[in-house]
Amino acid sequence: MGLLVDGKWHDQWYDTSKTGGKFEREAARFRNWVTADGSPGPEGQGGFKAESGRYHLYVSMACPWAHRTLIFRKLKGLEQHISVSVVHPDMVENGWEFRPGDERHRDHLHDYGFLHQVYTRAAPDYSGRVTVPALWDREKQTIVSNESAEIIRMFNSAFDGLDGVREELDFYPEPLRGEIEEVNARVYDTVNNGVYKAGFATAQDKYEEAYGALFDSLDWLEARLEKQRYLVGGQLTEADWRLFTTLIRFDAVYYSHFKCNRQRIGDFPALSAYVRDLYQVPGVSETVDIGQIKQHYYVSQRTINPTQIVAVGPQLDFETPHGRESLG
Repeated sequence: MGLLVDGKWHDQWYDTSKTGGKFEREAARFRNWVTADGSPGPEGQGGFKAESGRYHLYVSMACPWAHRTLIFRKLKGLEQHISVSVVHPDMVENGWEFRPGDERHRDHLHDYGFLHQVYTRAAPDYSGRVTVPALWDREKQTIVSNESAEIIRMFNSAFDGLDGVREELDFYPEPLRGEIEEVNARVYDTVNNGVYKAGFATAQDKYEEAYGALFDSLDWLEARLEKQRYLVGGQLTEADWRLFTTLIRFDAVYYSHFKCNRQRIGDFPALSAYVRDLYQVPGVSETVDIGQIKQHYYVSQRTINPTQIVAVGPQLDFETPHGRESLG
């Protein structure tokens, strides 16, 4: 774990001393958008046109934020248009690393050893955390965006019209956007980021505050999903995929490693069936690697797990029929 300061790498864990022990996530710094015609998006500059072969995605199989982008890349049919490099799950003194001799974890674009080199290639004096996902533009030789919530919206619609892209899949439909935003806001604050607030807290009260908010929201989600198959509008939307990438990691990592241990997701009947439902969507299971997920959290976060011993369990089953079709 570390960060860049004026383009220089520093091995430095999160500093919670100024926040009374509370973990606060740093905002993404690259906020441009890919659009169908290259016009400016909601943030940043224009000139990033959706073109086949132009963009390269840097991800980790362990990271829930990067996982969102892999799901959208898979489901929308973007694999032939957007190439990808996967960092190694171990993120220690040099941050996210590549393994040049390992085809699974090689930087296929620049052949760098570390992700922070990609960041300084885009901005030599960059200061901030070096995170995945990061979407690289071959033409402008820069990072378009490192904000997962915005990358998935680019993938959702900007590339529609290219060969093989599934235009009929719209995970952010206009009539449902208001409700999607409401659900996203609560889920992000208390669940997606909530597990990190609990796991990275360095004060008892901050941990308990995050823990309470997390399970209040999981209870709310359980009640909601007892009555409907998906979170919004009776159809799969980005709200589901944003929640899924946290839930799929919960029992394997967050329950024990982050001390989010009131209940497992497996103890929530509706939530556990919901996770299986989404996992069984064709193509999604190919984006899930529990081995890399566990390896990353238990080995990389030495402040939390100084022995770096990776937990053997738990046994997980995402293949059992979910039985949620009747909910509509």
